[in-house]
Amino acid sequence: MTMDEATAQREQDAPPSPWRSRRFRLFFTARSTSLLADGMLMVSLTTAVLGAGYGAGGVGYALAAWMAPIVLLVLFGGVLADRFTPQVMMVGADVVRMVAMLALAALLIGSHVRLWHIMALLALSGAATAMFQPGLASLVPRVAEDIQRANALLRISEAVCTLLGPGVAGLLVAYWNVAGSFVVIAAAYALSALGLAPLRGLGTAKDESDDPLWSRLATGWHEFRSRSWLWGVIAVWAVYGLFVFGPALPLGAALLTEQHGASGYGWIASADGAGTIVGGLLGMRVRPARPLVAGACAMFFFSLNPLAPALGWSFTATALTGVLAGCGFAFWGVMWATSVQSHIPLAVLSRVSAYDVAGSIMVIPVGRALAGPAADAYGADRVLLFSSVVGLVLIGVMLAVPAVRALGRSPKEPGV
Repeated sequence: MTMDEATAQREQDAPPSPWRSRRFRLFFTARSTSLLADGMLMVSLTTAVLGAGYGAGGVGYALAAWMAPIVLLVLFGGVLADRFTPQVMMVGADVVRMVAMLALAALLIGSHVRLWHIMALLALSGAATAMFQPGLASLVPRVAEDIQRANALLRISEAVCTLLGPGVAGLLVAYWNVAGSFVVIAAAYALSALGLAPLRGLGTAKDESDDPLWSRLATGWHEFRSRSWLWGVIAVWAVYGLFVFGPALPLGAALLTEQHGASGYGWIASADGAGTIVGGLLGMRVRPARPLVAGACAMFFFSLNPLAPALGWSFTATALTGVLAGCGFAFWGVMWATSVQSHIPLAVLSRVSAYDVAGSIMVIPVGRALAGPAADAYGADRVLLFSSVVGLVLIGVMLAVPAVRALGRSPKEPGV
């Protein structure tokens, strides 16, 4: 067989592009609008709380009110997504988030808003997010045959929306008002619901069993712990969140602002976002036989993220490390999501994904809370240097797990 014939055969065997599927286009549009809303929320919320006179402490309380229900309820979100189908739960969650944002906009237009009003509405939005998040993973295999390319496209969308969201919110706050920014956020959630609404009957029936809630949770836990590659990665990821993700953002932002100014930090953050887009593009093209190994190797570059501010590198070097770190993180995300969605049965995928989400995010707030005291005691540069070293060690530990190294692209491909 000639090289041209081999290339043609690979193209013939490759699954069709996700863009050919109307269902994927609807899902992609819905996901992009909800990501844009999420990206706008931080700027709008901070502006609203500070404008109401509650200071930085109020911002922290409001963020905690939003985050706590996600951590506490995400496992139940996975159970309910498998019970009532992900599409139903996600549409309902978007409607609730839309109502919460409209209510917050109305409060900001009216009389003096109380902090507990903001916290209550954000807690409602966070609870809805907990119902929304687990269904994402189980919808992707239902709307696209090429799961890896679909995940790569979604990762690119996430990077673009993360870059655009704060800017859009800032423009709305500056040239309209903060209440108007929450109206736009509500409209984005409404568009997400409208995009998800037609995605009915995606080939997997809802779980009609009469098992109680705790039994359904136990089933998800059994599926999770029965796969050593799955719980092994999440165990490593939890420690990674505590010692790397936790300190990297607050301490890195503080040091980079001191070293390069606010505008310099903004450009470095943009470089990280650009790297995330590059990583997503690589995820569309590169199809390794052992995706977790390839993704973990890419994550070695993320250790440059805390290393650059710790060592006080130049603006150019730091921006380049941002590109590499963002690229590695995005490529890992594509490989991980594709592996989970390819190896976990659809009937329990939402529940397993909920354990994935819970294990991944639960300790990050703890890491961020401890970052300040650790920096006061040892210095922010030393804490970030420690984070960089720990990050390298933990990725090495992940690669040492035999099940991680052996996992192939599908259950039929061991990847050895």
